Amino acid sequence: DTPVTQKWLPEFQLRAVVPSQLSQPANGRSSPGPVPPRTSPPLPLQENKQGSLHPPHPPPPPLGTLPTMFHYRTEGFNGYSVKYSPFYDNRLATAASANFGLVGNGRLYILSLTPSGILCERYYDTQDSLFDVAFSESHENQVAVASGDGSIKLFDTALDGGFPIANWGEHKREVFCLSWNLVDKSGFVSSSWDGDVKLWTPTSPHSLLTIPIHSCTYSALFSPHSSTLISTASSDSTVRLFDIRAPPSSPTLSIPVSPRAPSELLTQDWNKYRPDVLAVAGVDKAIRTFDLRFPNKGPLSELFGHEYAVRKVAWSPHWGDVLISASYDMTVRVWSDGSSNATDPGAGGIGWLPAGRGRMMGVMDRHTEFCAGVDWCLFGAEGWAASVGWDEAVWVWDVGNVIGSR
Repeated sequence: DTPVTQKWLPEFQLRAVVPSQLSQPANGRSSPGPVPPRTSPPLPLQENKQGSLHPPHPPPPPLGTLPTMFHYRTEGFNGYSVKYSPFYDNRLATAASANFGLVGNGRLYILSLTPSGILCERYYDTQDSLFDVAFSESHENQVAVASGDGSIKLFDTALDGGFPIANWGEHKREVFCLSWNLVDKSGFVSSSWDGDVKLWTPTSPHSLLTIPIHSCTYSALFSPHSSTLISTASSDSTVRLFDIRAPPSSPTLSIPVSPRAPSELLTQDWNKYRPDVLAVAGVDKAIRTFDLRFPNKGPLSELFGHEYAVRKVAWSPHWGDVLISASYDMTVRVWSDGSSNATDPGAGGIGWLPAGRGRMMGVMDRHTEFCAGVDWCLFGAEGWAASVGWDEAVWVWDVGNVIGSR
């Protein structure tokens, strides 16, 4: 039952991008179809007993002992989401699905980083596809997953056995996003293709609140600066802001995002340093940032460079102007929204920027299929990130090797 680690790969295929290259394809590929195989050495398959009690959590590797990139293969399962633990800088969770999430089982992986590679502590199989994962902010061993059958499951990795400790089934369609409350840490929010957003706590068998969006909602997030604000991104190309203290029938704020069709919004994220700034992206390939205090002024910045839909965006926890994005063009891209050059930076906001002032800083293109999820490590050396894709690959890498010196 001893888990087998996936060895880190010494070759490193990241490249910096200068502004003059922004109008050119990032990798020469014109479609997300089959691509030539990589020349990397063959990867061993991981083995681990489902739900087995994991060994004591390994200590974080000493600084200076890590390579610049790790790889892990979710053999037989296509990755949809990856999240770092808010308690350990070397623990990750990955939600993956068989058959690209179209039909079949799902699998939750609990992974640990070690100096010699990525260790699979344990995994949990589910009866339907998994599309998102969220660590509890109040319990270091609890992880929630979003399922294609409309259910949400909560696992406790400190317990032996492969069964969830809680299971909710109120959504009528696929659950696509989970977000834990980062301020009061008491519960989490879910969004679904059924057009509903629901608020939950681990101690309640039923949802505490249902917010009807009336449109397929791909993302719902708690603000990291407020315990009561939730933002949503939907298929009608609209960002909505809700205060859970108010009646759920109407949003506090509504912003139409994209003037072009198709324009479904697939992802969003709150800036970690500027409480009024939100990044959104989707099918039209553009990433836009908005100041929620001035919704009628249009985007703060527009970031172009992806060749296909943007599946996930995530602001850096270390740099207020930096975000990364995962796309169906098989790349993860690193961006600056240009706010570091604003004329009036201040604690509460930034100077107004003409749309388009942001720039692409680099590309990570090790994925060979759709890239579906990204996340930043909160602790340790600045700039570590993880990405996951349909190529059965989890990559953990140092963003500093893309963007160079800040």
